[in-house]
Amino acid sequence: MKVSVKSGNILKERSDILIFPIFENERKLNEDIKKIDTILQGEISYAIKSKDFTGELNKTLMLYTKGKIPSKKVMLLGIGKKKDIKLERLREAFGTAAIKLKDLNVKKVTIYNIYEKSKQLFPDDSSKAMVEGILLALFNFDRLKTDKKDKKTKIKEIKVFEKKRRNLFSVRKAADSGKIFAEAANYVRCLQAEPSNIATPEFLEKEAKNIADENGLKFTSFNESDLKNLNMNLFLSVAKGSKEPPRLIILEYHTESKNPDSIALVGKGITFDSGGISIKPSKDMDKMKYDMSGGAAVLGVMKFIREINPGLNVIGAVPATENLPGGSATKPGDIVKSYSGKTVEIVNTDAEGRLILADTLSYIVRNYEPGAIVDLATLTGACVVALGHCASGIMGNNRKLIEKIKRAGEITGERVWELPLWEEYSKQLESEFADLKNIGSSGGGAITAGAFLKEFVEKTPWVHIDIAGTAYDVEKKSYLQKGPTGVGARLILELLMNWE
Repeated sequence: MKVSVKSGNILKERSDILIFPIFENERKLNEDIKKIDTILQGEISYAIKSKDFTGELNKTLMLYTKGKIPSKKVMLLGIGKKKDIKLERLREAFGTAAIKLKDLNVKKVTIYNIYEKSKQLFPDDSSKAMVEGILLALFNFDRLKTDKKDKKTKIKEIKVFEKKRRNLFSVRKAADSGKIFAEAANYVRCLQAEPSNIATPEFLEKEAKNIADENGLKFTSFNESDLKNLNMNLFLSVAKGSKEPPRLIILEYHTESKNPDSIALVGKGITFDSGGISIKPSKDMDKMKYDMSGGAAVLGVMKFIREINPGLNVIGAVPATENLPGGSATKPGDIVKSYSGKTVEIVNTDAEGRLILADTLSYIVRNYEPGAIVDLATLTGACVVALGHCASGIMGNNRKLIEKIKRAGEITGERVWELPLWEEYSKQLESEFADLKNIGSSGGGAITAGAFLKEFVEKTPWVHIDIAGTAYDVEKKSYLQKGPTGVGARLILELLMNWE
């Protein structure tokens, strides 16, 4: 998809459709809309005056120009009340527009940039959100269908029209970022959508190798024999029941900046989670192909990291395996010595994500010594109970890093909510027979999972993001239809791009 930005005379703009965002009950049209309204003999102002179009969020009105201007159609797009305007509303509105355009023979789309400084909505931010909304809404995964009935978009180009020439540079840069962020999220959604008989640990390994080759990243992959030699026994305890060989995949991006910070991203890559011996109920078990969503997000970030070129070194690690029952599977009550040396009583084999993350976090801390670590994981159903599908849960040991992630969440719409890591939660992990057990005694399951991970990051600044409620089938948004969401990719790209 081509994305560009231009300025000039709106009356000379040649496009299949011009999209004008309009506030709810807005009586005063801007000068460019007035010019088009005059040429269209007052059709726009009449539609607003007669309340056929009010500007209510996600409402649209299509007008045909009948050759009176070079652009063939005009869409009025409601973005809601001015007092409520924010970036997420722009994503929603332009996602709605994109869905409606699927039914039309539209290849070139021009969107009119809007901003409202009184509401801290600036030209660059708005252009980025509008581009994201369109591209995210156009996502379609039909690779495995033989009868492709779903309508595919004909859109080939999105052009942002910026009325003020002095804003062109910043708006162009932001629109490009919107494209990068949306394409990263859509790539993650493709990985998530693959069934587990295709998206195996070796499949993710091959994807990572391709990403490294395309972007000049360092690639390392540890197989089962390597993991045994490294004593990554918690990781291997999860893999024991599966015939699919596990992989620990690591990608490295090195900046050319002098004396850079470094951050490690660790994503849970359980390509299918049956729960192991502590087997899950059959209902919705097919959704457990999404248990690699954290790993997919890390791969998505690393695939597009050269596009944003952050001024810090970035390590992306994905421990990948299945969690299945079998004659050789780990049993509840088994005690395993971790890579860190701590022993863990595995009380519940369905609390497996924290086991593969624990060994990986320890390995990254001791071998890379990053300045910060962020892990992403569909870790607990308890987080879904606590927060539903509107926000990811976060917790960590470093206030500055937590606040950075919160800020990135507000900007991208991938919101997060902080949960407490009080000492009382860690006490629930005390075991009668080992240093730790892998689940708490009762209540606060999302937090005790985070408390378990905290035991393996030592003194490194760290934040855990539980995306169990946001990785798939979220409450419907126009730009996120049912299925995989790609959550984490835009959040982390925003974090890295504005790292200070």
